[in-house]
Amino acid sequence: MRAVITVIGKDTVGILAKVTGICAEANVNVMDVTQTIVQDLFAMTMLTDISGLQGEFGAFSDKLTNLGTSMNLQIHVMHEDIFNSMHRI
Repeated sequence: MRAVITVIGKDTVGILAKVTGICAEANVNVMDVTQTIVQDLFAMTMLTDISGLQGEFGAFSDKLTNLGTSMNLQIHVMHEDIFNSMHRI
């Protein structure tokens, strides 16, 4: 089972470290990361393996959303199936 995590907002030190730290605490493996910075705008997409997730998916998602709020970022977490369904032509 996989999930996609997206992060968008003003670039600051430690975004990647804090997001991956929450993933590590929940036993979520980061499989792939792409990130870019355009001027001062940070954008990142992560593909993660949530098959070993410890705890509820909703609680994991809420923790990342709360991190985003505290850092003035938009962080969204969704199952890969939902992500793929949303992006089909």
